[in-house]
Amino acid sequence: MAACLFLFPACGRKHKVARVPSAPQPARTASKAGSESSKHPAPVTVGHTETGVASWYGIPYHGRPAADGEIYDMETLVAAHRVLPFNTWLRVTNLQNSKTVDVRVIDRGPFVDGRIIDLSKAAARQIDLLGPGVGPVRLEVIAAPADIPSDDFYTVQIGAFAVYANAERVRTEYAQRFGSAQLAIKQGNAPLYRVLVGKERSIVGAQQLADQLNAEGKGGFVVRLDETIPGAPPASPSQPPSSR
Repeated sequence: MAACLFLFPACGRKHKVARVPSAPQPARTASKAGSESSKHPAPVTVGHTETGVASWYGIPYHGRPAADGEIYDMETLVAAHRVLPFNTWLRVTNLQNSKTVDVRVIDRGPFVDGRIIDLSKAAARQIDLLGPGVGPVRLEVIAAPADIPSDDFYTVQIGAFAVYANAERVRTEYAQRFGSAQLAIKQGNAPLYRVLVGKERSIVGAQQLADQLNAEGKGGFVVRLDETIPGAPPASPSQPPSSR
């Protein structure tokens, strides 16, 4: 199984003023026929907290579509989280200096085990996380979208590959075992093909599957299964991985 390449963005020193993102908007219908928007989150209680490691991402993701369909602007206060609903607002506190920043979830990630949130460059700058690249944080939910449909699902990511054929081979193997496995593409300098196993209605159910896979030495972790998650077309096997 190909290992993901950990990508730490370069540290920018030029001071810039972050732009606060707009307030959450109602769920939209995807423009492609037959595809629903992934804005179908489960309810999240204001005040819910999570503690772990944060990282940040900028180029080459700047200017590309985020997982919710909007264009990622690294100079706005937004973030990526594996399972929280899109448009969830979070207060992120850097536990090393107590600085805080409020961000809106628009993207999925970080897809590196042990990290809980990927901040935009602007958000990382506001809590002095640019230089270190990673650091301990506390997340607190301070808002959530008003319209919350209930058809959300969770899955387990068991690997990410630079070569499409390798990812498809693993996907086929696990689809035969668990009845559901798919690929999702993560755009970057070169695409990275994520293998997602299972389709559970709760995080608890997905975690049970992750525990089973981890017992087999597969190293999986739970992510939200978004309906707008793009398919993975074949790519040149010579392309290097780019992940976060």
